[in-house]
Amino acid sequence: MTDNTTKTWFITGASRGFGREFAGAALARGDRVAATARDVTTLDDLRGAYPDTFVPLTLDVTDAAAVRARVAEAERALGGLDVVVNNAGYGHFGAVEETTDDELRDQLETNVLGVHYVTRAVLPGMRERGRGHVLHVSSIGGVFAAPNLGAYCASKFAVEALGESLAAEVGRFGIHVTLVEPGGYGTDWAGSSARRSDPLAAYDPMRTEMAARRGAGVPGDPAAAAQALLEIVDAEKPPLRILLGTLFGRSVTEIARDTYERRLAEWSDWAELTERAQGAAQA
Repeated sequence: MTDNTTKTWFITGASRGFGREFAGAALARGDRVAATARDVTTLDDLRGAYPDTFVPLTLDVTDAAAVRARVAEAERALGGLDVVVNNAGYGHFGAVEETTDDELRDQLETNVLGVHYVTRAVLPGMRERGRGHVLHVSSIGGVFAAPNLGAYCASKFAVEALGESLAAEVGRFGIHVTLVEPGGYGTDWAGSSARRSDPLAAYDPMRTEMAARRGAGVPGDPAAAAQALLEIVDAEKPPLRILLGTLFGRSVTEIARDTYERRLAEWSDWAELTERAQGAAQA
């Protein structure tokens, strides 16, 4: 069963990429949308096309006070929020040794703390109404960690943990949580939106290898991902996790399955030591 009632959305990071596609798809089917961007002029065309159902909001998600203010503004303009999409974030490229303390801190502040600020701001209203759906845009990089993306993958692993804990906490209030785990899509994620550490020559072979892997396969269409998101938010029992698309020419479902098979095998290989590490049984 699906829920096709009109919904009110709050979407962060909507200037381009997934956020832009999510906002456009929701508006096109008649939903109401408040969408945020650092530069709100990037949303002028949506405001012109949907003057009665679209509210553009300037927001830097690392500013907790501004997050609370913008959520309140969206609720005043459109009513209670049904769907919240934590999409704002960026990719950081660099080996762990290359990544500076400040670069890692900035990555976590945007990709993790920004999610936390938005989630805390929207939950009181959702709890009061007894319904809602919070979606965190994670990544296949929240399922396995790739070379040259340690900071980014660390942020997405953290988002996965926040989302899983949140789901266990708020399900009793009628609130759903979904972790959206895309693979490789034709967005600007690896382009001008990304940040990069100063390279060390020792890691040049690794970068060459990763560049060759990224060149395999065809990037997914963000518009198709947006249509998938509509199905997720309309589902009576939406998933906690949903993988989308491909990476390196392979289905991300296949990549996730292989990742967990390797982990299970390694844990099993070391199970005897795991048990010995308990120590002597207590009387």
